[in-house]
Amino acid sequence: MKYWIRKFAICIVLLYNLLISSDYAGANQLSNIDVQQLNALPTVENLASADNNLAKNKKEDFCQFNEIVKRIDKLEGLFTLYCSGDSGKIYLEIKPEQLNKDYLAIVTLESGVGEKGIYSGLPLSDFIFYFQRVKNRLHFVVRNVKFRAESRPEQRSLARSFSDSVLYSLEIHTIKPDGKNILISLDELLMQDFPGLTTLLKYSLQADYHLDTRKSYLGDVNSFAENVEIDSIYGFSSLEGANLVTVPDSRALTLKVHYSFSQLRENTGYIPRLADDRVGYFITAFQNLSNNNAHESFVRYINRWHLEPSDPNAPLSPPKKPIVFWIENAVPLEYRDAIREGVLMWNKAFEKAGFQNAIEVQQMPDDADWQPADVHYNTIRWFNSLDAGFARGPVRVNPLTGEILDADIIVDANMVRSIQQEYHALMEANSSFTNGHFSQLDKNPCPGNLSAMFSKGFKAFPEQHLVDNDFCYSMESSDQAAMGALALSILPNTTPSSETMKKYVHQYLRSLIAHEVGHTLGLRHNFHGSTMLAPEELNNTEITRTKGLVGSVMDYLPVNIAPQGIQQGDYFPGVVGPYDEWAIEYGYKRSPSVALEGIIPESEKTFLEQIALVSPQPELSYATDEDIWDINPLANVWDMSSDVLLYSQWQMDNARFMWQRLDKGYLSKGESYSNLRVSFNRVLKYYFRNATLLSKYIGGQSFRRLHASDDTSWTFVPVSLLKQRQALTKLQEYVFAENAFSFSPQLLNQLAPSRWEHWGSSVPNNRLDYPIHDRILGFQSAVLRSLLDSDRLNRLQDIELKTLPGEALSIPELFDTLQTGIWTEVLTPGESKPISSIRRSLQREHLNILLEMMLDTNDTPEDGRTLAWYELRQLQKAIDVRLKQLSESLDIYTLAHLEASGDRIAKALNAQLISK
Repeated sequence: MKYWIRKFAICIVLLYNLLISSDYAGANQLSNIDVQQLNALPTVENLASADNNLAKNKKEDFCQFNEIVKRIDKLEGLFTLYCSGDSGKIYLEIKPEQLNKDYLAIVTLESGVGEKGIYSGLPLSDFIFYFQRVKNRLHFVVRNVKFRAESRPEQRSLARSFSDSVLYSLEIHTIKPDGKNILISLDELLMQDFPGLTTLLKYSLQADYHLDTRKSYLGDVNSFAENVEIDSIYGFSSLEGANLVTVPDSRALTLKVHYSFSQLRENTGYIPRLADDRVGYFITAFQNLSNNNAHESFVRYINRWHLEPSDPNAPLSPPKKPIVFWIENAVPLEYRDAIREGVLMWNKAFEKAGFQNAIEVQQMPDDADWQPADVHYNTIRWFNSLDAGFARGPVRVNPLTGEILDADIIVDANMVRSIQQEYHALMEANSSFTNGHFSQLDKNPCPGNLSAMFSKGFKAFPEQHLVDNDFCYSMESSDQAAMGALALSILPNTTPSSETMKKYVHQYLRSLIAHEVGHTLGLRHNFHGSTMLAPEELNNTEITRTKGLVGSVMDYLPVNIAPQGIQQGDYFPGVVGPYDEWAIEYGYKRSPSVALEGIIPESEKTFLEQIALVSPQPELSYATDEDIWDINPLANVWDMSSDVLLYSQWQMDNARFMWQRLDKGYLSKGESYSNLRVSFNRVLKYYFRNATLLSKYIGGQSFRRLHASDDTSWTFVPVSLLKQRQALTKLQEYVFAENAFSFSPQLLNQLAPSRWEHWGSSVPNNRLDYPIHDRILGFQSAVLRSLLDSDRLNRLQDIELKTLPGEALSIPELFDTLQTGIWTEVLTPGESKPISSIRRSLQREHLNILLEMMLDTNDTPEDGRTLAWYELRQLQKAIDVRLKQLSESLDIYTLAHLEASGDRIAKALNAQLISK
């Protein structure tokens, strides 16, 4: 009784203080106090500590806690939330046992602007955090998971050595009358730039935007037993705006961000699995400072789902809890079957790991009461953009164990839109077939950034970055698919029809989804995966539909276009490959030691080593992003077969045939010539991409991630001298030769640009006619400079020490072969003929490169500089001889070209002598 009398007396005193305070005029109308005023009420703990000055300054009144919570909605779950519909205020209640406890935050950009990297569905960040009470404030802290220790003394040392990140210090608005549960306002936490969008907008849009709190508010809120789901709508403003065409006024834009705060499950039986560099998984790594192994202090776990067999003793068992993917209800109906098949392709691989139907696919209902960003659902989402053209398969992982907790694949409609345009054009042509060919509508769906834009994501924690090429297909994937659709209507060994095009789109989308699902299962890219079959096997469906078209769908795969005279097979893989099955076995097969109590990851080493030992098998070859820097000609993007030399030649021959068809009245009556220009460019790009694959053989070496216990002892094997010489011969024939490019005047004069001028489509402000010389020289120059760059020359020089004498391509042979082929008109004895304009441009570029080398304007190795000097001397002599013998019979173009070239060489040689 005394307690309640004392409590009542304290309330009366505080009420009196409020009445006489000038800061709170009208505070005597307690029934009208709004929620914001009630936020500042005192706590029992403050009173108990006798901090009367603090209580007086903050005008707090713990008696009003119930007044706050009884007038607004209460959502109970992981955290109890109090939501006021009138004021929009949302309060979060934190219990004492929830302090200093780890939780997982997942932040997703739920709505974007559809342009320049700000796209719906992109992951922004995921991290572990905890709440920490410090005096009368509540700290929101991101935990540092990079360093760990096992013993108490080492843990104390870690705490002093490496800091967590206190992101926010929040005001404690009030405390329950029991003095335990804390109440904070979510506005203070989420109505500031929590995900770092200001930085993202500045980087992507090149404009200064600031968060306008007057336009920002909290949206839908849900609290469940294990997670809290919150939407925040952020209004951004900029005085000048950005160069955006997808919003009505770029001075103001709105972004929605979805937050999932979830509980990290404990004692689930999940056992982290140690990584092996021979098998391509994304990893969770930390430094174990308790580890006394001086050779390696890092511990690496693969990222994978927690799959357990329902019957551990059965060789093939359904999982206790399968991996379920939901197809978002925004996905167009005509694509859902292909997406479903792409997901389920992986069940074949899981059978090798002992799981039956490990993956399931369900359709999100149209009236679903949950959001795709909810951490409880793995979704395949569909979004639209002006310029994206990518798909991405990110996952959210427990950073302590590597367990995958959530996955959301996003696919831009532009990935298939250009193919669908081809399809609709074919349907129209079927009804008006007149000239023995089918119409072509090939518009670039993404007129913005045409470079390899792998993805646009943003991570505020622990680091900020915009490009992560481990998770996505680039624009090139949709270009490849559109190229195949173009081939369907041109090449004679295909049968173009609307039904054929539907099947083609189905194959492409199925393969695309399979690739992204592989990422969500933990797998990295395998750019060696496309080299499993010989070229002659690529269109044999008896092989490709059983063993697979490729060793791994985790490669960046081109469209498989059959060469002339060969019946077309599958354009894209329909089954996962042997590497995919092996990798899933490594990641998910149940270890016999799991049945033992006290199992630790290290106890699986012997079991995992037995799986990894078969890695030297050719069909299990693995090379990922950091392995493909121009060193391995079979570890590339957009290549195919075990003989890329032959495959690339086939594709360049296909391109030449397609140019011939484009030259023969290809367009339908009434069709714009700008469509012909787009098609011509697409074929030209395809041609040079395959030519670039040939250049990878020069100074190339195979690289395998082998261990000492594996069957072979060489991790590097140089490409044979024969293969390198064959590559140089093909480059001369298809890139540098005089007759490599031959287009009729009629075709070149029909390559008109689009004349539509409006948002999303701009008329070029440079030349209207087609710049054929510049386009060809640009491609030739790229190949030539790649062949003669310093890295390749250094590699060639090193390979001479790694092979027996006479088995390596020397730098002198490379220089001489290129010079002889490029300057044939000068260096070959016999009757002289005019040098064409394309050849003159190529020769000038070759001369520029040699002069740059000799004058040391780049980082060319010393032997390269002296050989450049030598080649220039030989060329100068040949030019002098040719001018003396045939100057009178040369046309003025050729004469001026040779005299100017000889003069440049002479001046450069003299300049070098003077400088020495």
